[in-house]
Amino acid sequence: MSKSRFGEFGLIFKLIFGIIVGVGIGLVANKPVMEVVITAKYVMGQFIYYTVPLVIIAFIAPAITRLGQNANKMLGAGVLFAYVSAAAAATLAAVAGYVLIPHLSIATQVEGLRELPEVVFQLSIPPVMPVMTALVTAVILGIATIWTNARTFRSILGEFEGIMMQVVTRIVIPVLPFFIAATFAGLAYEGSLTRQLPVFLEVIAIVLVGHFIWLAVLYSIAGLISGKNPLEVLKHYLPAYLTAVGTMSSAATLPVSLECASKSKVLSKDTVEFMVPLGATIHLCGSVLTETFFAMTISMMLYGHLPSMGTMILFVLLFGIFAIGAPGVPGGTVMASLGIVVGVLNFDPAGVALLLAVFALQDSFGTACNVTGDGALTLMLEGLFNRHGELDAARAAAEAAAQQELNEVQG
Repeated sequence: MSKSRFGEFGLIFKLIFGIIVGVGIGLVANKPVMEVVITAKYVMGQFIYYTVPLVIIAFIAPAITRLGQNANKMLGAGVLFAYVSAAAAATLAAVAGYVLIPHLSIATQVEGLRELPEVVFQLSIPPVMPVMTALVTAVILGIATIWTNARTFRSILGEFEGIMMQVVTRIVIPVLPFFIAATFAGLAYEGSLTRQLPVFLEVIAIVLVGHFIWLAVLYSIAGLISGKNPLEVLKHYLPAYLTAVGTMSSAATLPVSLECASKSKVLSKDTVEFMVPLGATIHLCGSVLTETFFAMTISMMLYGHLPSMGTMILFVLLFGIFAIGAPGVPGGTVMASLGIVVGVLNFDPAGVALLLAVFALQDSFGTACNVTGDGALTLMLEGLFNRHGELDAARAAAEAAAQQELNEVQG
């Protein structure tokens, strides 16, 4: 077994162990212990979310400068793929809703959870900018560097990329198992994993099948577009999937997602460092699929009918747009979509509250689908822009030019 493969499985074991330990602590802990756990989770979460905008800039901007004239085309293709994936996933959920929901009997009780203790010590570490601002900044810096042929700034971006890679591998990834353990301790303590287990399992069983179906579709399409085996990408994504289950955040999972995608032999460094951070910000197919199905279920439970087909078509088309702008944080998708939930589906406050509560019970699995799907989108871009090694050749030429320039300066 290679060292990289051993490290990959080592991370998986650490994540699983963190989940098990977290659940055990949550089931037996008293309030003072949980105060410590929740406080630790808060501090770790503050640091992880602080690094995310920096990671986005550090990976996307240098990747764009290496892409050269392909940058604009790849950005457009990436956004288009993310929108189509989200809208199509929502369509799949809507079709399943019309077929399955009339035959389901889903409990509506979501109250009765134990209240989590307050954070004892708040070490606030706000990010330097929101995630979407970081994405736009990275794109602007990368494209403007190409326009101006700013060689010095291109070198600075490359060094910043190396710096943040060290931050990710030496700090963020080692902290993640502890953050996941604290998250599951909170879920077990408040009762989400015990009292709400029946409704959790009944609904999640359906949406999980939907997630796996959609991932199969995405990776099959990616294989056709790229002409490469999609399993060579998918087989590396288990650590990212488990991390997403624990963090419930595409943004917090980004460091692990980058590590997983970089292990694939069929993905180039440039497409990985461009599309994986971009996908973590704008590609939320699993969350969209889940919320669409849940919204239809709640409509049947509270209002006695499913939304009309015309209403769902409008909802799906708009939801794909709203998902692109949704933050990759826990609950980001449902919060970003509340406008169309109220305006298009005509949910009242009771319906909105129920949607928020039920969505929170499964947010981790939707997020896991999101980040795993990013690998498929990356493979699609690989097929469109690096089928014959064009990006690899451009990268080698750029590195050679930079080395020559450095030699001239030193000489």
